[in-house]
Amino acid sequence: MKILSKFIISIAVFCIYNTANAQYTDVINSNRPGASQSAFSVGTKVLQLEVGPYIIKEKRDMYPKYEVSGFGVDFAAHYGIWKEALELNIQGTFQNDTQTYPSLVDVKNERANFKNLNIGAKYLIYDPLKNKEDKPNLYSYYANKGFKWSQFIPAVSVVAGVNYDTSNNSYVAPSVEGLSYRGGVITQNNFSGGWVFITNFMLDRIGSDQTDFQYILTLTHSFNPKWVVFGETQAIKSDFYADNLFRFGGGYLLNKNLQLDTALTFNTKNTPSVLSLNFGASYRLDRHKDKIKTDNGTSANKRDKRKVRNKNRGKRKKNIKFDED
Repeated sequence: MKILSKFIISIAVFCIYNTANAQYTDVINSNRPGASQSAFSVGTKVLQLEVGPYIIKEKRDMYPKYEVSGFGVDFAAHYGIWKEALELNIQGTFQNDTQTYPSLVDVKNERANFKNLNIGAKYLIYDPLKNKEDKPNLYSYYANKGFKWSQFIPAVSVVAGVNYDTSNNSYVAPSVEGLSYRGGVITQNNFSGGWVFITNFMLDRIGSDQTDFQYILTLTHSFNPKWVVFGETQAIKSDFYADNLFRFGGGYLLNKNLQLDTALTFNTKNTPSVLSLNFGASYRLDRHKDKIKTDNGTSANKRDKRKVRNKNRGKRKKNIKFDED
């Protein structure tokens, strides 16, 4: 609980003393098909839904030997609220499978439960591009397209949330049930040429008998505005389960609010071996409105109203002058 208290205090301090703005984009910016989260929020008044059904095979070659065959679904909902930098979200994975033991006749373990279910928030505390104009070099095309050392400075977000695990859940330690907590840090570097590097460092199920630490490193590359590919590694460490997973896949932008994707997940060990294939989609309901500011700090709406008033005032002056004549 002390760790959680310190984490919450840190988030509060960052929220008070930082006014970073999230990078809202004209097209959907999905976290899929990888398992990592982007540092940027979806933007205010944007509801983004992400879902990915998958099939999975596991096999353990050491005692006790077993095999797992089944399917599941990853899901998430993100909503930008209050500030551009703030996002509320719910994320989870539900799996249904059959665990069989080859050495034991007619022994099958039918399982169906949430592997994880989390409600939380993400806040962008630092954006290296905030209030900075990327002015083009009018004399050199290569200077505009070339490498810049400033790209090594990442955007940084913090995340916090609450997990819920049901009792008698086969996917967690036997004593884990009810509420626990999650906290983490996300960084994101946007390099030239369509390359993006994201890191997630998470401490999960804080306050339970199964505290998981995991990190995810994701590298994506967009060939054009429609196609993107990615590679990812995920390390999980706890007393209940440890693994190193690898993912490869890609996504296709069907339109500005809809993305389709697929990915393959596997590991390199046999305690157990993991092989999973998923297909997914991301869709957003976009009601975002930019808060455009004029040079004197007034909103665009007020500026337009002022123009109308001035125009009407000018008409009245002309009418008065005409009447006097």
